[in-house]
Amino acid sequence: MDSEREPVRIVVVDDEQLVRMALRLVIDGEPDLTVVGEAADGDAAIAVVDELRPDVVLMDVRMPGRDGLSTTRELLTRPVPPRVLMLTTFDSDDLVLGALRAGALGFVLKDTQPPQILDAVRTVADGNPVLSPAATARVIAAATGPQSTHARDSSREAARKQLSALTERERQTAQAIADGLGNPEIAQRLRISVATVKAHTSSLFAKLAVENRVQIALLVRDAQD
Repeated sequence: MDSEREPVRIVVVDDEQLVRMALRLVIDGEPDLTVVGEAADGDAAIAVVDELRPDVVLMDVRMPGRDGLSTTRELLTRPVPPRVLMLTTFDSDDLVLGALRAGALGFVLKDTQPPQILDAVRTVADGNPVLSPAATARVIAAATGPQSTHARDSSREAARKQLSALTERERQTAQAIADGLGNPEIAQRLRISVATVKAHTSSLFAKLAVENRVQIALLVRDAQD
């Protein structure tokens, strides 16, 4: 990041005080990042974010009272919404899916190593999605479970119509994303450069009107039988 830029301002939302303390310690140790506020539940998070207007919110998925999904939906209605990075233990995949559909830029596991969490915060602060291949596979598995059969049936035609606008290479890239592959793995599968993969992915964002890789993957899954 540009050393002359102001530090990325972050609000940490988690009902566990120890988690908030640990994240603050990790984040505040970086010169380009700073925690400007904390909240233990969704209602408090909305108040803190409205007051402080941070760049990024690290949002716990499951909390007592207003959960992370409801809070994220509310925050993303703001004229200048913060960028939301979800925190999860994957015991609540349905909420994660809802948050990603609502426009959260990604999610990280709570047991992710500190350097990866910091990288995720920086990536989201720059407006880019954060989605590990392993996490993608688990979220997509949840999205395609029996409980979502009716929803998939009702959205299949719309998803297929969206995907029909893609070139063959773009469709292959979208399928690889749905399979949980990262850029290097996609490049290897399709025998193209990583730069070309990034170009195809950018085209997918524009043509499909999505904001992150999970939304691409969900469209691919919705289009399948």
